[in-house]
Amino acid sequence: MTTHFIAHENIDTVGVVVVEKVSTGQETSGWIMETDETISIKALADVPLGHKLALADIKADDTIVKYGHDIGRAIEDIPKGGYVHVHNVKTKRW
Repeated sequence: MTTHFIAHENIDTVGVVVVEKVSTGQETSGWIMETDETISIKALADVPLGHKLALADIKADDTIVKYGHDIGRAIEDIPKGGYVHVHNVKTKRW
């Protein structure tokens, strides 16, 4: 089975795509490294290599966690399987 995305820790709210891309409607497989668990998520958008896929529903103002670290906050609701990037996440610094 192909691993399409990875997440380092159970608390991660996003997985990072590790294949060329995942396509809208594609059933993807992801590896949670901390627990050595495999999960499946249906992609709701095209997500390119190195970009993020929501592992669960994320509400506006929720913290986005990648590799166990706070990387910002959602500026809009992001559904499970949604594309997480600069259009819907902002830093907390400014």
